Amino acid sequence: MLVDSHCHIAGPEFVEDLDHVISRARAAGVGRAFVILAADDEPELQQANEVSARWGDVRFSIGVHPHAAGKFASDPEEAARQVGRALDAQPLSRAIGEIGLDYHYDFAPREVQQQVFREQIRLAHRLKQPIVIHTREAEDDTFRILTEERASVIGGVFHCFTGDRSMARRALDIGFDLSLAGIVTFPRAFELKEVARMVPLDRLLVETDSPFLAPVPHRGTRNEPARVVRVAEVIAELRNTSAEAVAKATGENFGRLFVP
Repeated sequence: MLVDSHCHIAGPEFVEDLDHVISRARAAGVGRAFVILAADDEPELQQANEVSARWGDVRFSIGVHPHAAGKFASDPEEAARQVGRALDAQPLSRAIGEIGLDYHYDFAPREVQQQVFREQIRLAHRLKQPIVIHTREAEDDTFRILTEERASVIGGVFHCFTGDRSMARRALDIGFDLSLAGIVTFPRAFELKEVARMVPLDRLLVETDSPFLAPVPHRGTRNEPARVVRVAEVIAELRNTSAEAVAKATGENFGRLFVP
């Protein structure tokens, strides 16, 4: 079963045509989706109930994104408490995330991002939940914090992985899986295509990150879960295997990490 392991279809971009988005996903052979929710976004948390009512096989991950970490500058522990409350209120939640560091935009001070990241990893330990990691231009600090907070004990996934083979090996070595998104279909994503070839098939996930990062030939349009099929097809071509084999393996990997 093909799974979109990271999407944002509880966001405002999908409110008007959610039923059609789900129908297209199912028609394309996408059986499940992992919907990412922001713990500090009450409308999104509420919309999650509409999503699950229409697509019973979705599951959720909830966290405070590094872009939002600045809201908790005076009390980083409150970020974890807010995530905990949101998890308690959503029975289909299966992970904490997306959480991590983003030094590309620096929407929050780096030291605040780091502490909010730590507090959420500690929450994951307490709840025995895996984590969904967002990291951009922050590789060394991300791995340092993961090591110091013993994140390998809980595991999880580097979502929308865009690093090189060396970074991929670092993530795999500490027990994390890698999820590839539509960027792997971009013509100039040479290094990422090499990563797609080298990641063990039993450590790989696929995603859309909808509404972002639509794959070729849909670049520049709103992305949606149905298009994870194209991601799986390109990875299959790179690995000289079938799209069905990629779908089966990545679906099983998702099940191992996040469900029932």
